[in-house]
Amino acid sequence: MSVEPYREITFDKDGDGPPGQVSALAALARQGVDDLVVFAHGWNNSPSGATRLYSDFFAPFPGLLAPGVEAGYAGVIWPSMMFTDEPVPDYRALVTALPEKEPVIGRLTELLSAAPASESAFAEFGTLLRALADVPGAGPAGFAGGAADASAPVPEFLVADPVTVCALFTDAVEGPGAETAAGFGEGLKRYWKGAKEALRQATYYVMKKRAGQVGEHGLGPLLGEVARTAPGLRVHLVGHSMGARLVAYALRGLPAGARPVASVTLLQGAFSHYAFAARLPHAPERSGALRDVQRRVRGPVVACYSRHDTALGVMYPLASRLANDSASLAGETAGLLGTDDPRWGALGHDGVQAVPGTVRRTLAEALREGVPGSGCISVDAAEAVRSHSDIRHTDLARLIVSATRTGR
Repeated sequence: MSVEPYREITFDKDGDGPPGQVSALAALARQGVDDLVVFAHGWNNSPSGATRLYSDFFAPFPGLLAPGVEAGYAGVIWPSMMFTDEPVPDYRALVTALPEKEPVIGRLTELLSAAPASESAFAEFGTLLRALADVPGAGPAGFAGGAADASAPVPEFLVADPVTVCALFTDAVEGPGAETAAGFGEGLKRYWKGAKEALRQATYYVMKKRAGQVGEHGLGPLLGEVARTAPGLRVHLVGHSMGARLVAYALRGLPAGARPVASVTLLQGAFSHYAFAARLPHAPERSGALRDVQRRVRGPVVACYSRHDTALGVMYPLASRLANDSASLAGETAGLLGTDDPRWGALGHDGVQAVPGTVRRTLAEALREGVPGSGCISVDAAEAVRSHSDIRHTDLARLIVSATRTGR
């Protein structure tokens, strides 16, 4: 690890962690630490990969802090997903993140590898996806399902016709009209390319629920206990991708009256840009899932975004629309792939939306002028961030230090 003192905070899929984590963090305060930077990795990180990310990202911090500032560092390790870009997803990586689903994942992998050109194979694939995602009432004979929340909305792509879904995702991955270029006669076999994306989206759906669970029921209560035992410790939360969702939901999980969080920085956040809104522009009677939780932060909530993040600019809106609009699958594919419908936008693609008073800055402006001391700030980081995972930049570390008010 490039910095000291450093601690790791670990959680299982339900947000439970080993004993002693609160005392370990509180002990930092007794050792003279005033500011604790807590980073949560995103979807697609193994524990060892997350630790490498933290070491790389934290490395510039000591040189950026003002004289006399005593800072500590912590990395959140939660069961995420390592989903490779191989033709068939890495079976072992999926099982590591979802060990209880090993039989389901094994059969899904077999189907993706064989790519049988039959509707019955796609029907089985759809059933297995529902079992993977714990859709209520789903699961083929011989494949045990886990606990499911029957009240939770189920994404449309998990319950719609699997051939239609896989065809849609194939066009999303390859672009409409690719079938002609590939040659006539491939038929159903071509749609297994979209089936892999459907599996990716199903695991994304599982990780989305998990990140919220770990944040609200794991990190939030833990920080509340830390605040009780070390009331002077200022906590600065940082999250990347799905980890941004995790730390945002941690704010919702803080005990009543606890305000240990002094700043939040969300790097390429993989959740709705309307999450903090009191009213949705297209449905004023509804609010965002994290309405007003930014008020539980004593300082600023900074959301970095980049137009170069195609994962959040193309696939996230598509998955979000299919998850919330049952009419989507009947529409034209080109319309679904468009990014001009703001209902389905991601925080990491265009920043905080529909929150009055939100300040917007470019990264250069934020570094030159500093970050406001409170409220929501959207920072266009496109000059540095060229893809979803492109966050190992000293300028992003400088931005976080600006938000923490600990810089030179």
